[in-house]
Amino acid sequence: MTTTQAAPSTDALQFPAGFLWGSATASYQIEGAVTEGGRTPSIWDTFSHTPGRVERGETGDVADDHYHRFREDVAIMARLGLTTYRFSVSWPRITPQVTADDLGPVNPEGIGFYSDLVDELLAAGISPSITLYHWDLPQALEDAGGWTSRRTAERFGEYAEVVAAALGDRVPLFITLNEPWCSAYLGYASGVHAPGRTDDAAALTAVHHLNLAHGLAAASIRRAAPTSRVALTLNLAWVRPQTDSPEDAEAARRVDGLQNRVFLDPVLKGAYPADVQADTAAVTDWSFVQPGDLDVIAAPIDVLGVNYYSPTHVRHWTRERPKEHADGHGEGKASPWIACDDVEFPFQHGRKTDMGWSIDPRGMTELLLRVAREAPGCEIMVTENGAAFPDVIDANGRVIDTDRIDYLRGHLAAVHEAIEAGAPVTGYYLWSLLDNFEWAWGYGKRFGIVHVDYNTQVRTPKDSALFYADVIRRNALTR
Repeated sequence: MTTTQAAPSTDALQFPAGFLWGSATASYQIEGAVTEGGRTPSIWDTFSHTPGRVERGETGDVADDHYHRFREDVAIMARLGLTTYRFSVSWPRITPQVTADDLGPVNPEGIGFYSDLVDELLAAGISPSITLYHWDLPQALEDAGGWTSRRTAERFGEYAEVVAAALGDRVPLFITLNEPWCSAYLGYASGVHAPGRTDDAAALTAVHHLNLAHGLAAASIRRAAPTSRVALTLNLAWVRPQTDSPEDAEAARRVDGLQNRVFLDPVLKGAYPADVQADTAAVTDWSFVQPGDLDVIAAPIDVLGVNYYSPTHVRHWTRERPKEHADGHGEGKASPWIACDDVEFPFQHGRKTDMGWSIDPRGMTELLLRVAREAPGCEIMVTENGAAFPDVIDANGRVIDTDRIDYLRGHLAAVHEAIEAGAPVTGYYLWSLLDNFEWAWGYGKRFGIVHVDYNTQVRTPKDSALFYADVIRRNALTR
């Protein structure tokens, strides 16, 4: 990969000095080597090997083979100029014999792999940020109830302490959970993600135990790595009612409660939203919330991570017309939207990504400003933002992805707008560094700024990688 020296520009959106520029990945999506180094199965191993769960029957068995190629991948990051890299730790590599009652022995090969990765990053001048949970729960814990069991949250707190004690001397930021909304609702309500269950009550129980797991892990990190900072990453939704009718406003309130406030409020306010509890009273009585839980969950954090990809449009649904499912979950499948039988997600005209997701950078600005209002004094980072698009490879092997560059340009401008309006945003992690195993979509959707040939594992930086490298070099977005 070659780049040219950036020329000074007087027409640029300048980011604050010291702004962190990174990219993000997740363990099951890139590592492969699922039976190596003492690793035992996760729920995603089981799910992806179950016929009909993943498109074309694909699995993460090999993925990007990052387990063996991490030094090559770090070298690519260094050439791009990344100042930070967010990756997740695979819990089944760390304590492969975990049970519901006992964390089990720590696997030195698992710790060793991540320690070597951290050292490689630091040698390249890249600051590591670790996500402790990006959805690959040990299968043994799912067999004992998964996130419907309080014991899973307790084991997670212990696992967090192991990782923080081993790596905290070199890792300045630990993110406890990535997108607990997906873990709870897609895993236990709609079943389109591992473990593939469809039980509304189980999903709400999982919501609480994930929140509790965050709180327990945060306390563990504080004990084991007192110089590291603690973060939580949420995929917050910019919820837009289709019209200004009271019915559509009510639909937006319900969706906002299930996606945003049921995670934000316990962490920031030490309470669950009363309206969400009332909306779901026919599903559960919330008795899984025990005395003292909310105090644990609400312990202060240093950074709140925001993942944003697309707006969420909603409207009131009546049975006079077929229900629309433009939120990507599909007709005929169980819904992740509990107690929202009269809410639909109408089709939106305009530009879309390869995922079918509408493109609207305004949501990035609005969410960052909302977090700034609701969590005053808390640092904010964009911990994921990016887009899947079909790539065009020309005769010379150049990977042309103009649509992705346009998407990134618009959303980086939106981040800058939020900063200018006062949001304390200190970093941006592009999703994703590499094309990878995209969960239930398999390998058909490419989010990476580095193209991966899955047959040869050859990595090729795309045009978007060169664009991003230029932004990093300038610490600015040129218009």
